[in-house]
Amino acid sequence: METLKIKIPKGFEVESFDTTTGEIKFKETPKDIRDRIKTFDDVLDHLDIDQDDFEDRIEDMTQDEAAYVKVKLIARVLNEGWIPDWTNSSEYKYYPWFKMGSPSGVGFSFVVNGDWTTDSNCGSRLCFKSRDLAIHAGKTFENIYKDFFTL
Repeated sequence: METLKIKIPKGFEVESFDTTTGEIKFKETPKDIRDRIKTFDDVLDHLDIDQDDFEDRIEDMTQDEAAYVKVKLIARVLNEGWIPDWTNSSEYKYYPWFKMGSPSGVGFSFVVNGDWTTDSNCGSRLCFKSRDLAIHAGKTFENIYKDFFTL
């Protein structure tokens, strides 16, 4: 068997590979992170974390502990390197907000608080740089957040 290694051009991904002709077609990688991250597997792939290794890592954790690890990774990936500046009161920080007590137990909602206070409604590792990212995280990963917030 012959092997040929091809480096995928930056900003592109393999769209298709024809095993008969050997033709490889590339497509541009979607630019918006929300288009690229739609499952937790996407989060792991983005960080080059092996699914089996990750499952081994969280195997002995409680459900909420494992979910906390997951929501930290979700925020890290969706924020694309952004870290909240807690010394900057003009920089908004966003987080998913869930209305507990609905018939299903949890439901996604959204809130933003513009007041400047010394308390925090959300851990700094769980904040998002934009309202849209917080909404995307809350809707897309609602079950993981439910595991994090409830027992």
